[in-house]
Amino acid sequence: MASAQEIIENDIPTVLQQNPQLAKDINSVIHFIITGDNGGTWTLDCTKADGWVAKGAEGAPKMTVTVSNDDFVKIRAKQLNAQMAAMQGKLKFKPMDMALAMKLAKLLG
Repeated sequence: MASAQEIIENDIPTVLQQNPQLAKDINSVIHFIITGDNGGTWTLDCTKADGWVAKGAEGAPKMTVTVSNDDFVKIRAKQLNAQMAAMQGKLKFKPMDMALAMKLAKLLG
């Protein structure tokens, strides 16, 4: 099973390379804080033309996403609905920007 690190560092850049318009649509800096085993912090910077993902918290984020490694992997594998996870408090957005969250859903979906 993949880890959040593999999804963030490998899958997300691949999706953005295949669909550069998605990065333009997001056009924001987003921090991912992954808790639990294989956790860590990553920055997704869709304001750049490439090199979107970096380990650690860089820049001023428009939104911070906090989720456990297991739940993040389940969301990516479509075993856990992101909206349900958010309502259950497993997936947290600060500040909550619904439009940006919907764009992120396209990236992770």
